[in-house]
Amino acid sequence: MARYTGPKSKIARKLGEPIYGEDKVLARKNYPPGQHGANRRRKQSEYALQLREKQKAKYTYGVLERQFRNLFEKASSMKGVTGEVLLQLLEQRLDNVVYRLGIAPTRAAARQLVLHRHITVNGDVVNIASYRVVPGQVVAVREKSKSLEVIQDALAGFNHSKYPWIEWDENVKGGKLLHLPQREDIPENIKEQLIVELYSKQ
Repeated sequence: MARYTGPKSKIARKLGEPIYGEDKVLARKNYPPGQHGANRRRKQSEYALQLREKQKAKYTYGVLERQFRNLFEKASSMKGVTGEVLLQLLEQRLDNVVYRLGIAPTRAAARQLVLHRHITVNGDVVNIASYRVVPGQVVAVREKSKSLEVIQDALAGFNHSKYPWIEWDENVKGGKLLHLPQREDIPENIKEQLIVELYSKQ
């Protein structure tokens, strides 16, 4: 499936957020890219702000437009606050859970580990990045993949207590999804209500 493979720093500068992790370019150039980026001071319209939040969420979680709309429609049909449910569905993606567990340094790297069959769910290999992990399931590194240098480097010094909805088990090199995260526990700087307002107009 197609993925964004262009300049990541350009996207981070456009959205004003280090959505791909620490971004040294964004730290030096905290303004939009382009010839007039540094001088752009126009007040953004309500629609522009809403669209920006949707783009931020899409790029952060590595989800394409159709996937994102399908997730939003699913969130709309479920109980709870639609914006928060949407973020919970994004957090339940297998590639995101692998990233949260510290098995991979980025969501893109986590996606690669999943696609290359290095990850198991309840002991079974799952190679679908969008697989929805539900509370009670254990996501772990496949036995013969535990010695991979990229995984060992990612896990070295990782703080497994930073996400209270996941319980790490060193013995299996994996963790259990205890429950869905509350909105205040999700660290991403996304104003999900703006996304809800954007889709409500369409």
